[in-house]
Amino acid sequence: MIVKMIEDGATHVGVATDHVIESFRNSLWPDYKTGTGLEPALLAQFHPLEEALTAMGVVVWPMVELEADDALASAAHIAAEDDRVQKVCIWTPDKDLAQCVVGNRVVQVDRRSGQIRDEDRVRAKYGVLPMFIPDYLALVGDASDGYPGLPGLGPKTAAALINRYGAIEQFPVAVLNQQNVERALLFKNLATLRIDAPLFKNVDDLRWSGPRSSFAELAKKIDDARLVTRVAHLQARSMS
Repeated sequence: MIVKMIEDGATHVGVATDHVIESFRNSLWPDYKTGTGLEPALLAQFHPLEEALTAMGVVVWPMVELEADDALASAAHIAAEDDRVQKVCIWTPDKDLAQCVVGNRVVQVDRRSGQIRDEDRVRAKYGVLPMFIPDYLALVGDASDGYPGLPGLGPKTAAALINRYGAIEQFPVAVLNQQNVERALLFKNLATLRIDAPLFKNVDDLRWSGPRSSFAELAKKIDDARLVTRVAHLQARSMS
């Protein structure tokens, strides 16, 4: 997938991984997602994946205290601050990353459908602007992350409330009772991605210029000799 991204024109690449499934959010909400039940066969692929990406010359961010999604949000934020950057693409369908979309400069790419979501498409999908995605998720919940949202609030109602009043902090007292406000703000904290992870200082650090010498042996190990040819072609292209 990463090779295909570079073939399609990506020049600077970084991949975030979860070294552990748990994060600081587990201390805020006991039912937040954990590694319990994760298939051992899947878990066993994490480190080989990181090694393969590193051998390919791709920057990898293994996360421990923060989550991979926080790393993607932080990387997008850092890159977008550089005026030389034309477009930042966040390659994940996860709805929480929609909060990072900015106009059509920072976009979310759903690799499964191939859809590119700019600000207008995020609003069309969820009914709210990207900046309100944490509020939206706090109200409707996120089953994949383990928090339920507020009872009786579906996507349409949540979007309508946000579009009328703005962020949860601005909701009138009559809209949510005190207990629900406290619960909603907790969930919003869970849903809000951190953008201050010190991943890199200069976007040039992410420029892909080719694989390490160990890549050919690794490709042989995973029985994908064609990968070496594709990557070598891309390296030649990047140097031309």
